[in-house]
Amino acid sequence: MAHSPGRCPKCGSGMEQGFVLDTIHGARVVVTQWAAGAPLKSFWRGTKLPDEKLVPIGTYRCSSCGYLELYARQEFAAK
Repeated sequence: MAHSPGRCPKCGSGMEQGFVLDTIHGARVVVTQWAAGAPLKSFWRGTKLPDEKLVPIGTYRCSSCGYLELYARQEFAAK
C-alpha cells in the first residue's frame, strides 16, 4: 500500500490498516466503496449505482483511542 497515516491525529498513537464491511442481503460480505455524486433511489436495488468507477475504501484505526480515518483509493481493492 502506498499511503499510511502513521500516527493518529487525535492522540498520536499508532494507526493500523483495516477496512469497513458491508453485508448484502445478510449473507455476502463486501468492502465499502465510494461513488461520485449524490445517491439516487432505485426500485430494485435501493440505490442506483453510478456509471463512474466505484473506489474501495480503506480504513486506518487508532490502536489507542479508536479514531477512524478513511481513504478511497484503488490500491484498497481486494486482490
